Amino acid sequence: MPSTLASVADSMLSETARTNALAEFRRAPGEHERPGRYWKIDLDGLEIPFEALVQGSVEISFSGELPDGVIACDLATAEREHGELLRQVFGCTEAASRKFGTLARAYLTGGAFIYIPDGVELPHLTVTHRLVGHAGVASTSVLAGNGARGTIVERIEAPAGAFVCQTSEIVTGERAEITSAAIQQLPLDARILASRGARPGRSSRIAFALADLGASLAAGSLDVTIAQPGVESRVSALFFPTSTQHVDLVTRVHHDVGDAVSRTLVKGAAAGAGQARYVGSIRIAAHAQRSDASLRDDTLLLSEHAHIDSIPALEIAANDVKAYHGATVGAIDEDERFYIETRGISRTQAERMIALGFFESVVDCFPTETLREQLREALAAKIG
Repeated sequence: MPSTLASVADSMLSETARTNALAEFRRAPGEHERPGRYWKIDLDGLEIPFEALVQGSVEISFSGELPDGVIACDLATAEREHGELLRQVFGCTEAASRKFGTLARAYLTGGAFIYIPDGVELPHLTVTHRLVGHAGVASTSVLAGNGARGTIVERIEAPAGAFVCQTSEIVTGERAEITSAAIQQLPLDARILASRGARPGRSSRIAFALADLGASLAAGSLDVTIAQPGVESRVSALFFPTSTQHVDLVTRVHHDVGDAVSRTLVKGAAAGAGQARYVGSIRIAAHAQRSDASLRDDTLLLSEHAHIDSIPALEIAANDVKAYHGATVGAIDEDERFYIETRGISRTQAERMIALGFFESVVDCFPTETLREQLREALAAKIG
């Protein structure tokens, strides 16, 4: 097991806490589908570089102006100086109990803590996790007070062949508005296992904008738990495996109370021998009347060797709700391509335009034009 942080004694980051987390990881059932005809990777039996995780570490840096009262620091400083605040978010979402979330807690040697006080707006803050060594845990904990507003962008930098375990948690007070964005562009021989979770407060708005473009294996899960009325949750995600990349994404929105809205939009494409699987679910509890939920998942195959599995699901126990899910899997529409070609555009360029346009509804959900342009450029490079 890794050694404890220098300033931490009996705490959530203690040796005992890590040992318990590792035991949870080994007991926890898998949350991803088993291998099938196309998907060859068994995530439950994945070889974990435990020794490298012990030896590795992650450097944290922040970019952006901090308004008065906002805290952005590493976890050791947070526990030493802001322990009561940290305990309101660390380990308090579904991400902490997911299989790869428990692995992250077991080998956590550092991370980022961000606190936005009541009524304060944080226009834009980028937190960068820079892997030192070939394995490590990237952890971000965000706590927002009543009426707080903020945009948090996460970045991960790692060397070739790296193994990254990522966890991200967001907890808010009432009437908060938080946007979390991340574009994963790790080296193509890296692997990343990510667990994200959020618990928005009453009448709060939380939005996720996520993109998986790098790594040979990117397996991620996102849980939004709606436990207070008036919440609006928006999850927007895209993935684009090419060559022999594999992406496995799971999103879950839990409506545990009524009078709340959730919108999930996922766009996925695959080229070359790229493989992907998306499992999206919305659960509405029996007492969560007047919930309004939708899940939309569209996928585009750009190669005869590419494959994407799409599995949307609704679990509805209440009778006074609005709920919808839809999914499409297909290739580029021949009529659409022909129409573009009649305008003097080559077949290759027509396909490129269609593929880029396919992602645009999710790209638009990213919080800044700089991020949107970076994402468009990265998608264009993958299309070729």
